[in-house]
Amino acid sequence: MLSLALGVVFAVLYAIYRDKDPRLLRNGVFLTAAVAFGVLGVLLIAAPHSIVAALLLGLIGLAVPVSILVFGIGLIRNGFTMMKKEGRSLGNRLSLLLGIAVLALPLISIVLVMTLQLAGLLVATLIAFVSAYASMAFISFAVYSVVYGRMRHRIDPVAIVVHGSGLAGGRVTPLLRGRLDRGIQAHHAEFSRGNRVPMVPSGGQGSDESRSEGEAMAEYLREQGVPAELILPETRSTTTAENIRMSTELLAKRGAPGPILLVTSDYHVLRTASLARRMGIEAQVVGSRTARYYVPSAFIREFIALIVENRWVSVVALLPFCALLVTLAISVLTLG
Repeated sequence: MLSLALGVVFAVLYAIYRDKDPRLLRNGVFLTAAVAFGVLGVLLIAAPHSIVAALLLGLIGLAVPVSILVFGIGLIRNGFTMMKKEGRSLGNRLSLLLGIAVLALPLISIVLVMTLQLAGLLVATLIAFVSAYASMAFISFAVYSVVYGRMRHRIDPVAIVVHGSGLAGGRVTPLLRGRLDRGIQAHHAEFSRGNRVPMVPSGGQGSDESRSEGEAMAEYLREQGVPAELILPETRSTTTAENIRMSTELLAKRGAPGPILLVTSDYHVLRTASLARRMGIEAQVVGSRTARYYVPSAFIREFIALIVENRWVSVVALLPFCALLVTLAISVLTLG
């Protein structure tokens, strides 16, 4: 009953804060907790009366060790796929490295406990706490990224800004084409509602690019039938923050301040939305689909970037775990 009650509480918190601002990162935590506690609570209540519910509870108990094994192996396989298709950069090796860590940390913890006894137990406990926090935070981030990216937003944008993502031979890549097509879809949806909003293809020129991303993106939009007078290229930005800031400055100079709709890849929507909120920009974000093999590494990269950007929040969140570990160590030493 307690688990179900917690699920209801988290569901209410999710509804309240999503209505307040769907870009809040805490929404993902509330949503994930609501689903987890809600499902667990229903199964606990039903288990004495249903063999199916009891069986599902047993499977949940087995899910942790099995998921570690499956998740670790899956990440390692994805890492090799990424390096084969995208190259051997550090970013493309993230899923491989994380997969190795997922499989290695439980073994390291066991060895520490067996060899160092009390000290090993404390270190293993710390590893477990940090791993549990990282796992829950990542699941919340991934779940809410998908939910937020599919959400219907309640704004009337003055413009649709499409974020760049690099060119290949001066032409848009499949990844960037997906963003542009999603932007065109949003443009048509606004037009059907009577809103003739401009599109801002946003991106500067990289050191290895023959022209700016904004210019190449504008060319693609014209080829797809978007009226030239509704295309306002932004050609100087090199980061997501600059995409947002320089695009809003461009619109303000043209007398079109107001809420904007940002378009990026599905794995990038939540960090983009969080960044826009911190910048004080009235904006919502929609995402384009990404190739399946690219998704794990992309979400890992975005999660790491989000943790770095909100590092003090992560530190504060880990303090209770550290305090509990210190208390446990003092208690053990005192009893010893």
